[in-house]
Amino acid sequence: MLPTTRYAGRPMDSTLRHRVSRTRVSRTLAATVAGALMSLSLPALAADLAEIQERGYMEVATEDNYAPFNFIENGEAKGFNADMLEELRDYADFEIRQEILPWTGLLAAVSNDQYDMALTGASVSDERLRVFNYTPPYASAQHFYIKRADDDSLQSVADLSGKTLGVQAGSVLLSRLPELEQMLEEQDGELGEVVEYESYPEAFADLANGRLDYVIDSAVPVNTLVASKPEIFAKGQAVSGAGYVSWPIPKDSPELLDYMTEFLAHMQESGRLAELQEKWFGESFSDLPSKPLTSVEQFHELAGLDD
Repeated sequence: MLPTTRYAGRPMDSTLRHRVSRTRVSRTLAATVAGALMSLSLPALAADLAEIQERGYMEVATEDNYAPFNFIENGEAKGFNADMLEELRDYADFEIRQEILPWTGLLAAVSNDQYDMALTGASVSDERLRVFNYTPPYASAQHFYIKRADDDSLQSVADLSGKTLGVQAGSVLLSRLPELEQMLEEQDGELGEVVEYESYPEAFADLANGRLDYVIDSAVPVNTLVASKPEIFAKGQAVSGAGYVSWPIPKDSPELLDYMTEFLAHMQESGRLAELQEKWFGESFSDLPSKPLTSVEQFHELAGLDD
């Protein structure tokens, strides 16, 4: 599938408007209709902790195509969240039932009360915080640029001025591009053409073959990609403030949020959380917030974002 090009960030002036192409409304409408039909066809399951304990099980939604968080290898679920799910099953005094969904409908299904929570690699954003609370973060989602390993022209953020970049359509990374734009403006540079992709493998393929100058992704996928293909890709500098990955829980389940916060504290104190972070992310994150994220204002303060 061909990428679409669009500028995302601050209001556009005339010098940027020529880079803009229309959003594909039909695709958005189809996704909305599909989500609505799914919500009508499935029973409501979401509940707070007391009801979960009374019925004897919790229903979690996961995905299977976002390494190293969740993926399938030789027919078996693998990844950080697959291991955390097993730890949660040992910890909980009720059954944990898992449903694997495509990412495109996963958060919508949880927000529509079809599942109790999403146990997946979901980045925190303003939009999502209006629907969900988040458990304390278990990974950094700060954004970095990725370049070709043999491209010596990109040594710092300043070198990105005017260059063509790739990012996933509809992603949190796209919504935070104004931070990079501001970094570049402070060094008398400007954000170049922004190319949106349906998936990151497409963007990385175009980076490798020279159609893009760089791609922006968050810390964990960047580390995974560069470690797996160091001869092709190299990690650049940060292009955003702090970001976080954790588990979304509907706002009408505060007791469940407390329970999952206690579970993560248990994993932290036992040292098991750091072990799994090292195993799957290539590093542990000792400076992450220890409290749940429950508001846009709290997130902005932690991430150093301006209102």
